[in-house]
Amino acid sequence: MKVGILNYGMGNLTSVRNAISAVGGSAVMINEPAGIGGVSHIILPGVGAFGDAMANLEKFGWVEAMHRHAIEDQKPFLGICLGLQLLADTSTEYGSFRGLGWIAGNVTRLHGNGVRIPHVGWNDVEFVSESPALFEGIASGQDFYFVHSYAIRPTDESSVTGWCHHGERFAASIQVGNIFATQFHPEKSQKAGLKLLENFIAC
Repeated sequence: MKVGILNYGMGNLTSVRNAISAVGGSAVMINEPAGIGGVSHIILPGVGAFGDAMANLEKFGWVEAMHRHAIEDQKPFLGICLGLQLLADTSTEYGSFRGLGWIAGNVTRLHGNGVRIPHVGWNDVEFVSESPALFEGIASGQDFYFVHSYAIRPTDESSVTGWCHHGERFAASIQVGNIFATQFHPEKSQKAGLKLLENFIAC
């Protein structure tokens, strides 16, 4: 298995690559869309603003290539943090922006409700009743590391595989077929995060 980490100008790629290597995976940086064809698994990391990220994906041809390999060819795909949010229909972060539209729903700012925003640090994730393959061997309620101010509001909550609470309940992880995504950073979540990445490679 060869895991391709998409280098589209938005994300801490080195920590993701190191985490994949730590669980025995072969990780490569994909610096141009054509490179996606040479890998078996795809990771879309993301740190920064939604609008800037979508602009980069569209400008350099990533959108078409990701659709061909993840949607049409159904290669296992993992979006991390902003990489999850980009899968939605739209986002209201610093304006109004169109996303990839792979997951029906919208990205909006966390309400806060008396807690600090951004949501930074460790928080527990409650898995849905039937724990999917991504969480095999990880107990529900396990802590993962978050850094975000916005969250996806999925139209169909059956796509949610894990929930978290920070002032309100929000979707911490999503799966639709071969498309996986986490709002938290598995590469920064120590043992549980490494186990999750190991499970992804096995998909």
